[in-house]
Amino acid sequence: MSIPDMQWAQVVEKTGTHPVYKQIPVAKPGPDEILVKIRYSGVCHTDLHAMNGDWPLTSKMPFVGGHEGAGIVVAKGDLVDDKDFQIGDHAGLKWLNSSCLSCEMCMQSDEPLCADAQLSGYTVDGTFQQYAIGKAALASKIPKGVPLDAAAPILCAGITVYKGLKEAGVRPGQTIAIVGAGGGLGSLAQQYAKAMGLRTIAIDAGDEKKAMCESLGAEAFIDFSKSTDIVADVKAATPGGLGAHAVILLAVAEKPFQQATEYVRSHGSVVAIGLPANAYLRAPVFTTVVRMISIKGSYVGNRQDGAEALDFFARGLIKAPFKTVPLKDLPRVFELMEQGKIVGRYVLEIPE
Repeated sequence: MSIPDMQWAQVVEKTGTHPVYKQIPVAKPGPDEILVKIRYSGVCHTDLHAMNGDWPLTSKMPFVGGHEGAGIVVAKGDLVDDKDFQIGDHAGLKWLNSSCLSCEMCMQSDEPLCADAQLSGYTVDGTFQQYAIGKAALASKIPKGVPLDAAAPILCAGITVYKGLKEAGVRPGQTIAIVGAGGGLGSLAQQYAKAMGLRTIAIDAGDEKKAMCESLGAEAFIDFSKSTDIVADVKAATPGGLGAHAVILLAVAEKPFQQATEYVRSHGSVVAIGLPANAYLRAPVFTTVVRMISIKGSYVGNRQDGAEALDFFARGLIKAPFKTVPLKDLPRVFELMEQGKIVGRYVLEIPE
């Protein structure tokens, strides 16, 4: 395949400023890397955090954001085995771009916790460009029959919530409350939960999000902008009024992280996934102990989690609600995100 020397990309040149649509060189893959011609890339709230410099983690600067890139392998390094990737294969590049694969964390299949992990769209250039590089060992192979635009959100949002549901320890028939259920992650979390046999309570705001959540099978929708007592409303929506067996926190504000332990039932779990800037988790020690509540974080997924999440999608059990816009419109997507007006996911179509 013909690979150009230059390409179009959205480049963040300074923290706190919107990306600039400009031409940059096409990188060449290293010995253990693949070069992917990106056809579609989902836009995640993490990309907004990266642009704004919200986290205590040093990013590359300038950088190309994006970590939900789906496309076609057009070049690979000499160490990439054909059984892993061949030219023409469909591949996905994710938040975890690479890890050392030899430390204690990596050897225990916790490669996202590797101290030397590299992150797409943060410490290395990501998928808001026509051609992007990733370590072959951490890239995902996408079956040829799977549409790349629909698969893109699975590569971060899907894998992340699927991992969170596994970490929650809930069993089929139990109830899980999903905070931020109407967003990109939430819409997928509801579908994975349903596919896993769980009952869902959706927590978000607005009639459009309510309609979407109900269409995805939520047994109840709690509108936090209208509720006068969210804790009571969530409990009332659960069997026996005892509260949810688990809570998945996908919110981009701090307050929901403080409320969750009040409506999770005894011996339940609260799983933090969303990353609001400068936020803290707080819970009363006494009730946390005597009610045996588990509070934990869940951070993306390992290679097996990624394969499983994509398999759910490939089998038709997950349909990510998304809207497609051109790569040049990324700043407008960020504006809508800042205003809280995004329902589902935006996917960027990358120019040929």
